[in-house]
Amino acid sequence: MIILDELESQSIYILREAYREFKSLCMLWSIGKDSTVLLYLARKAFFGHVPMPLVHIDTRYKIPEMIEYRDNLVKEWKLNLIYGMNRKAIDEKRTFPDGNVDRLTCCKSLKSDALRQTLNGEGERFIFSHSAGKYIPDTSREAYTGVIVGVRADEEGSRSKERYFSPRDSESDWRIEDQPPEFWNQYKTDFSSGTHVRIHPLLDWTELNIWEYIERENIGVVSLYFDKGEGIRYRSLGCYPCTKPVESKSKNVPEIIEELRSGRFSNIAERSGREQDKDGGGTLETLRREGYM
Repeated sequence: MIILDELESQSIYILREAYREFKSLCMLWSIGKDSTVLLYLARKAFFGHVPMPLVHIDTRYKIPEMIEYRDNLVKEWKLNLIYGMNRKAIDEKRTFPDGNVDRLTCCKSLKSDALRQTLNGEGERFIFSHSAGKYIPDTSREAYTGVIVGVRADEEGSRSKERYFSPRDSESDWRIEDQPPEFWNQYKTDFSSGTHVRIHPLLDWTELNIWEYIERENIGVVSLYFDKGEGIRYRSLGCYPCTKPVESKSKNVPEIIEELRSGRFSNIAERSGREQDKDGGGTLETLRREGYM
């Protein structure tokens, strides 16, 4: 399919540009379909390996199948994975599942703040040791100013305002109105010291494109995306207290593709099962301005 070839080529070009321009570079891996496609593209761009570390933010409330999938792929592909968390907020039970804060405050603590700490070399971080076969404390304290992220413009309103190379300040805060123009595949990659840059190689991909590419390249994804006989599956993955499945009988990738092509979800947002998106008006954009993924 020509459109997939074009999207793949553009994404690989952006990945290689990012690797060339940013010395302190990492890639976020949420374990979902988009960031797993991005991970696959990185392996393709760099001839079978991923030269930058992967960063995963562990809230301790991820669906168990996601963590199992993460750890299996880390071992199979020999990935350099760091995971971080906001241990203080978790220990103090400042979370929505504990009933002490609302969903948005929980997201800010366990995701936005945890991500900021992890990227700045602060907080609690663990790295997978392939020699030991387990996660060990990461004492390097390396900070990352270039961050590759698997967001798509069609997924949610605030993501459509992103650039391929989108600057944040030193605290990862995002000023939507202060972004460089990007015309004719000319990208600004030279930013002042202290700037954090989010890099979005999948920005032009659609949900359908992602699944078509997964089918074409035979990419394995978390089984939660498929109906297991109950007439439900997940379209978007997150923390289990705030993520709900959708009604769907698609049991494999071709059936999901057919479902999307049929228009079955044309009036249903991809993140409709993410409960934190529904709390208030424009709250996801507010979170993203403050560093949320």
